[in-house]
Amino acid sequence: MIQSLHHQPLLVVLRAEQPALLAPQLGQLADLGVRHVEIAWGPSPAWIPECRRLIEAFPELCLGSASICTPAALAASLEAGFSYGVSPVLDAELLETAAMARFALVPGVMTPTEVNRARSLGCPIVKLFPAASVGIGHWRRLRDPLGPPLPFCIAAGGLQPGDVRPWLEAGVDAVALGSSLVAQGPEPLRLVLEALQQRP
Repeated sequence: MIQSLHHQPLLVVLRAEQPALLAPQLGQLADLGVRHVEIAWGPSPAWIPECRRLIEAFPELCLGSASICTPAALAASLEAGFSYGVSPVLDAELLETAAMARFALVPGVMTPTEVNRARSLGCPIVKLFPAASVGIGHWRRLRDPLGPPLPFCIAAGGLQPGDVRPWLEAGVDAVALGSSLVAQGPEPLRLVLEALQQRP
């Protein structure tokens, strides 16, 4: 996952009570060239079979599950067949269960203590969440006090398409976009992807 994010450091997070309704958006994202998409977990009995069908329908996308906060959500993600999952929280027991299942679970962090704890637990990737609340310079300010190496960092939560490049330049490794994309349509995202292709 880290290697592919180096090539395109952008993720998109989608939410719907019925994941099947996300198919048109997934098709549009695939056509634009997006490769990493997360589908938020939900308690609906249809979530697992509908997600399984989306994974089969879009093999060109690297689909993961999002909002994994409980054992039930993790179990559902495994049963649906996702290749990875992302959590807004740092939960050692969830990480241990995921590791036993050989499932890549990315924990959410915000504070220096959480980042250091994730590092001590062997997490190669973390999600800085909610990124908009801590500000664009937060991750870089952690480097000297915590010391290298810091985990690969995905900034997520409250960010807009126009934030992608500035946040990457400020030191995070990847950026996740969510609900901000729905109202703006595909054009801002297309421009972001074009700009990312021009990065050295």
